[in-house]
Amino acid sequence: MITVEKALEQYGAPIYVRKEIVHNKYVVRTLEKKGAIFVDETEEVPEGSIVIFSAHGVAPVVHEEAAQRKLASIDATCPLVTKVHKEAQRFAREDYDILLIGHEGHEEVIGTMGEAPDRIHLVDGPEDVASVRVRDENKLVWLSQTTLSVDETMETVEKLQERFPALVSPPSDDICYATQNRQLAVKRMGADAELVIVVGSRNSSNSKRLVEVALQAGAGDAHLVDFADEIDEAWLEGVTTVGVTSGASVPEVLVQGVLEWLAERGYADVEIIRAAEESIQFSLPKELRRDLRAETAAAE
Repeated sequence: MITVEKALEQYGAPIYVRKEIVHNKYVVRTLEKKGAIFVDETEEVPEGSIVIFSAHGVAPVVHEEAAQRKLASIDATCPLVTKVHKEAQRFAREDYDILLIGHEGHEEVIGTMGEAPDRIHLVDGPEDVASVRVRDENKLVWLSQTTLSVDETMETVEKLQERFPALVSPPSDDICYATQNRQLAVKRMGADAELVIVVGSRNSSNSKRLVEVALQAGAGDAHLVDFADEIDEAWLEGVTTVGVTSGASVPEVLVQGVLEWLAERGYADVEIIRAAEESIQFSLPKELRRDLRAETAAAE
């Protein structure tokens, strides 16, 4: 979101964004009001315009398409997704078959598979393991979509390891730290909460996983909402304890809106559950940093 806002300040509207910058309705609507135009494909962007690639990452062919259309591209891919892309490139160069654990059709999966389409095989959960076909069972590595449930991923990994004992693990954990922290917190609250409300959009993979994690942890009920006014008061019948969490890209104002809605209905006491302190900050895309520096230097 900050990348698009800074780009609008720096270059003016319109700024084109390929796919949703993050999977959140509120963020997308807010940026549209400021002059961002969201498109599904690069060909929808007028030649010579500025286009921002979303946090989910894109395949190399998308960068090529942008260059052909003479677009000034700003790559806002999350650094954690970029890490997975680089791992895919490296293992493909070393002639490994890559088993990518993720959900078919998700933008991040499409982008990662585009790095080495002839080497990467999608594994969409434990039930897909039996159908995997590879060239050499002794030269395999697994990678994962960054927004999956940790438990879901490891269940698939265990099935893969049973079938392919020589399977190599990636050099570091690919699951997004913000996703992991929220899942850990939901596990802690799930056993005590009769109802868990997850603030997030329905096309957000990590938000949907939080609902599943809450139910698996013992919550009596769990629902995903974008805004407080989507909460059904019937969910509160007989409920004394409500857990509230949010997807990784959800603005704090939406969570506060849910807490205020609950407080108005008698749920005013709030206990904060922290799984970890999040202090990591990612810098703006290099293209935007370059132009901001140039503007600062020219003004001095």
